[in-house]
Amino acid sequence: MVTTHRGGTIILPCRYHYEHSGEEPASIRIKWSKIDEPASFTNVFVALGKEMRDFGPYKNRVSLQEHDPGDASLIIRNITLADYGRYECEVTNELEDDTGTVKLDLEGVIFPYYPRIGRYHMNFHEAQQACKQQDGILASYDQLHEAWLNGLDWCNAGWLQDGSVQYPISKPREECGKKETPTGVRNYGYRHKEDERYDAFCFTSNLNGKVYFLKTYHKMSFPEASKACEKNGDSVAKVGQLYAAWKLQLMDRCEAGWLGDGSVRYPIVNPRTRCGGTEPGVRNLGFPSKKYKLFGVYCFRGKGEKEQSTENKKIKEGISKWKSNHV
Repeated sequence: MVTTHRGGTIILPCRYHYEHSGEEPASIRIKWSKIDEPASFTNVFVALGKEMRDFGPYKNRVSLQEHDPGDASLIIRNITLADYGRYECEVTNELEDDTGTVKLDLEGVIFPYYPRIGRYHMNFHEAQQACKQQDGILASYDQLHEAWLNGLDWCNAGWLQDGSVQYPISKPREECGKKETPTGVRNYGYRHKEDERYDAFCFTSNLNGKVYFLKTYHKMSFPEASKACEKNGDSVAKVGQLYAAWKLQLMDRCEAGWLGDGSVRYPIVNPRTRCGGTEPGVRNLGFPSKKYKLFGVYCFRGKGEKEQSTENKKIKEGISKWKSNHV
């Protein structure tokens, strides 16, 4: 297993036996695939001698390391959330072929999610889309299990990447599968992806930017909050972005603020009595009225976006100045 984060570069190791007295390297075929399911593969990269090809979302992001003959390791740049998973390396010559697998893991954080309409309202595909909209992907069982080992306790069942429905319990209680039931990740098994409805467990990784709490003189409705972020050239932060800022950048802010989905939350690293409990986490105040309830706002600024916004402003000012001098 190799581990990295979103936006990083990683090498998936793969070696094969090569003899200088044997066949020419041009006759050796190297193929990398992503294993989607036990019998389903997605092409990533193929090389036959000097002829090489990358595929789909991996285009222009992958290449062979080729430190020496026998090295078929794959370099993946600008890692995305979707790159998470298992990969197969297949090396073939005229007489035989050999395969090996490696898992690409991501540093990140799990966040439970349900929409404004309430809990247990999403089928599998809707849960996939909800995670994507909040800057995440559906979590794997391994990711949920690791989050449970680190103390995640959530009493509502949610979809996972493999189509199963599970939930992590660190503190057994009657309303969550009975108090005498052992701790662990409770499993409802594989459910009907179209007809059955649950919450989602999403996963996100390193932020390609920064979340910040916008300081204003007064609290705002959701439309006002959106305009306030936009005025700075930024956007209202997504749920996954706030979780990443909390977990990976240790953002600690005891002020409730709007997020892009219309929910109101705030991140706590160092728990204190006036900030909602004794455990660290992202506090959730639900989905208040966007029009009538007033809060602060968490904005998101992508890397390079501020510089681009400033440059655009300078260009506009330059054009305006030119017009005033030439009219």
